[in-house]
Amino acid sequence: MRVGFLNINWADVLDVFLVSVLLYQVYTLVRGSIASRVFLGYLFVYVFYLVVKGLGLGLLTAILQYFMGVGAVALIVIFQQEIRRFLLIIGKSTVYTNNGFLKKVMGNSVRDFKVENLRDIIDASKTIAANFTGALIVVNKRDDLSKYVETGELLDARVSKPLLVSLFNQYSELHDGAVVIVDGVLKAARCVLPVADGVDVPSSLGFRHRAAMGMSEATDAIVIVISEQTGKISLAVEGELHSNIPYNELEIRIEEYLASDVQRMPK
Repeated sequence: MRVGFLNINWADVLDVFLVSVLLYQVYTLVRGSIASRVFLGYLFVYVFYLVVKGLGLGLLTAILQYFMGVGAVALIVIFQQEIRRFLLIIGKSTVYTNNGFLKKVMGNSVRDFKVENLRDIIDASKTIAANFTGALIVVNKRDDLSKYVETGELLDARVSKPLLVSLFNQYSELHDGAVVIVDGVLKAARCVLPVADGVDVPSSLGFRHRAAMGMSEATDAIVIVISEQTGKISLAVEGELHSNIPYNELEIRIEEYLASDVQRMPK
């Protein structure tokens, strides 16, 4: 097909379409942040470079070509958080989750979660909520949480209600940060979690809830977060915060999510 002086075939149309989709997805990731302005500025320079190259301006083309090469490295540094988020989305996609062959190759089968340990966590959460002391409890699913465990005080203790309640007592030296539970073992307390800071995060949320969302966005773990001000219990899964979970639903929703082969929490 010929449009004016251009020869266009179906491959060109597909190429333009895929590039448009990619640019839109990148813009969606950086939208609302300072990085979005950098992205638009770099995109404008690249379009200007293509125009200059098409006009055959050799010197200016060489200068812009050098700038684009250096700029590509700078973009990796500037957009490291967005690139990480994009790769996390791909890595935790349902395509991988539902692929039985990849599960066997990677050895990422769902771990069995002991019901008695879950009961201790639920009972402790109710007591902590009633005391208005606040808490962050991370429970693993498949992903390795070692790097988050290493940020806190290593315990390797059996999960129990008295232990969890005492850790989040306001007079405890370990009440700040989160506890990380891996396969029914309380690995560490006072752990540092990544904080969600995207445009979709409500400004009304406190640091504890942002940390819960950030952890659930970075891993497939489920995070129980208890508000110190209201005593309400929320669950963070896949970067989403499910607020004010009733006590009678808390255990069911956690157990169903940990036992399921999908990433999203069952409704």
